[in-house]
Amino acid sequence: MTLLTTVFAAIISTIIWYKGAPKSDMKVGTLCWMYWGASLMWLVDAIFEYAALGAEFFAPAPVDMLNDFYLGLSVVALGLILWLVILLVKDPKGVVRAALFKK
Repeated sequence: MTLLTTVFAAIISTIIWYKGAPKSDMKVGTLCWMYWGASLMWLVDAIFEYAALGAEFFAPAPVDMLNDFYLGLSVVALGLILWLVILLVKDPKGVVRAALFKK
């Protein structure tokens, strides 16, 4: 479930990035790289887990699936938080700067 969650997040962020590809004001490309990196990490984890478990890998317990889903959502949320921090620090539209120096 962690792999599916991060792959869906990567696909959605890539579609959003591609729609506004010439301009990268919101730094969505950074979010795409984070999610594709997490997806690659979970893919490697799934390959090694399949090598260890064999056919049992395809029949997880419901509790394990729920825990993996929560972990995947946590990774997606952490990626969003990091992206927001990067966005606020870079401040591509000058909104934070204008709010701080508003007289």
